[in-house]
Amino acid sequence: MNTLSPSPAKVVAIMGPTASGKTAAALALAQHVPCEIISVDSALIYRQMDIGSAKPSAAELAAVPHHLIDIIDPAEAYSVAQFQAAVIDLVQQIKGRGKLPVLVGGTMMYFNALMHGLGDLPPADLAIRAKLDAEIAANGIASLHARLQQLDPITAQRLPPGDTQRIQRALEVIELTGKPLSTLFAEQTTVKPLLDIHAFSLEPSERSVLHQRIAQRFDTMLQQGFLDEVRALRARGDLNLSMPSMRCVGYRQAWEYLDGEYDAAEMRERGIIATRQLAKRQLTWLRSMPDRVVLDCLSDQVSAQVLRQIQLWSIAD
Repeated sequence: MNTLSPSPAKVVAIMGPTASGKTAAALALAQHVPCEIISVDSALIYRQMDIGSAKPSAAELAAVPHHLIDIIDPAEAYSVAQFQAAVIDLVQQIKGRGKLPVLVGGTMMYFNALMHGLGDLPPADLAIRAKLDAEIAANGIASLHARLQQLDPITAQRLPPGDTQRIQRALEVIELTGKPLSTLFAEQTTVKPLLDIHAFSLEPSERSVLHQRIAQRFDTMLQQGFLDEVRALRARGDLNLSMPSMRCVGYRQAWEYLDGEYDAAEMRERGIIATRQLAKRQLTWLRSMPDRVVLDCLSDQVSAQVLRQIQLWSIAD
């Protein structure tokens, strides 16, 4: 086995849209490089949400150390700042063990925080939040998303129309600062990146094949008991669709189906469409990252290409 001694100053990232094979590529890499995986996924942080989040299996989790999986309850909140701080701490621990930290996931806001830091944004304003809550109750979240589209089209494009929490936050920032969130992010003056990230992006050469993978994976989740998982979450009595955990793709559609809003066929179709829309947003964000190394996620040589690039990267330094 060819083992590599990772540079202590470097971190590898395996990014990509949902169903692009990120976990498989990372596990294959771990067979050749002494490493530990840090999840960059806003759904995998939640306990009791295994099937719908496509959480790695027990065998996969045992094959190589994983971090930031199953760390909070679905009723709890977890901020980008908390994630950023946790990763910085974990990277130092993993390097101290002589291993390579490998960031794996598709939550692009998390990656953005690691690559560029967090903007100097104002704290939450309870009065503005209450006003926005009243508007949602009266007119629905779609009206706020439409307003955001006018005031900050860049942010509106990357946020799902039903993402109440982030739409509210974007409008709140505009009211507090007079500037769109996208402008504030663009004005960030971070001099030094928080991490020296060598980023690999798994992107499909044919979008239709990725769409097929997404549909197949959703069907597999249903066969594995995804609806029973959501039933158990509903039965707790302390969760609702306004919470970030239950807004995760697939969970919202399953919850609404169990509420009787539509039949099983429509639930499946809505779940697949929502996942495809997520993949589209992820790809849009990835393509704004000029320094990434793009690999075809449909190739059976992805892990070998990642390994080869890491070898070249190490030699070059």
